[in-house]
Amino acid sequence: MRDPNDVIVRPILTEKMTNLKELANQYAFEVIRPANKIEIKNAVEHRFNVTVTGVKTMIVRGKVRKMGRFEGKRAQWKKAIVTLVKDDEIEFVAGA
Repeated sequence: MRDPNDVIVRPILTEKMTNLKELANQYAFEVIRPANKIEIKNAVEHRFNVTVTGVKTMIVRGKVRKMGRFEGKRAQWKKAIVTLVKDDEIEFVAGA
């Protein structure tokens, strides 16, 4: 089992995620690739002192990017969308 502090890489703060937070009490995080749903749930509960009711995960494929005549590919990463109990909330500080 992994250390809960190592599973979550960063929160994802976008307009779409803000709408999900208000409508369905869901939050998104970038997590390490080998993490499973149970480890993600335990990490969020441990780090933010909330109760998690569901976890959805997806692999975000890296985009192909060109700069002049050179072509490269961004790295793939894993996204987790976590649903919390109705009364729980996570406060993020912008820019942190």
